[in-house]
Amino acid sequence: MLASTASESDLAFQREVEAGDVPASAFDHLAHLRLAYVYLCQGDLAQAQHKMRRALRSFLEANGIPAAKYHETLTRAWVMAVSHFMNRRSSPSFSAFVAHSQPLLDTQVMLTHYSAAALFSERARAAFVEPDLEAIPG
Repeated sequence: MLASTASESDLAFQREVEAGDVPASAFDHLAHLRLAYVYLCQGDLAQAQHKMRRALRSFLEANGIPAAKYHETLTRAWVMAVSHFMNRRSSPSFSAFVAHSQPLLDTQVMLTHYSAAALFSERARAAFVEPDLEAIPG
């Protein structure tokens, strides 16, 4: 992976999420991408996926959201997608990264890799399922 870095603002965001200080209403798709970016700046793909899983589960608990809302396949697939774009160019911050990674802003892009039946299955929610339409570039 090219050397991207997390800005002080990105690191502060990570700390806020991990401390449970980000309200559910503010934790949108872009926030998920930002957290994945920070974790990928700090370690490899497997480490980032592990940190993301832990952070999201803690976030759900802190906000009184049922644990069943967590989706393992979407979590891992989005971290993989962020990693793919990070491999294309280095960035000094998430804001610089996302400015050059516009396809990640499309919340429906995973449906180019997964059929709806596969992606929204209970199996995919509980454990990672490989794409059934097109591999996520690595």
